[in-house]
Amino acid sequence: MPVDNSELVRWQSLDAAMVLRALADYAKEDPTYVPRLNTRSSRWHVSVAGNDFEILCTGPKFWDGRADCGGGGALDLAMHLFGMNFKKAAHLLVERNL
Repeated sequence: MPVDNSELVRWQSLDAAMVLRALADYAKEDPTYVPRLNTRSSRWHVSVAGNDFEILCTGPKFWDGRADCGGGGALDLAMHLFGMNFKKAAHLLVERNL
């Protein structure tokens, strides 16, 4: 399934919190989280395919403190949450209408 560059650019700019809500089996924002560096940051408790994550989101960027890794854009987030490659993540985003 080919994906054109405009779709890649759009996925790169999607808000990570919105993508989390669309992809996760369960996603809840942590109301006790107080951002230290960027006031736009939010922390989410997420469950995907039986795996639990604690993800910080700031715009299109995300950080998984438990795994000590992060990225930017919907493709990176899907690949991280589901442990899948680029091609499968792109297919998932199309499938979920993101």
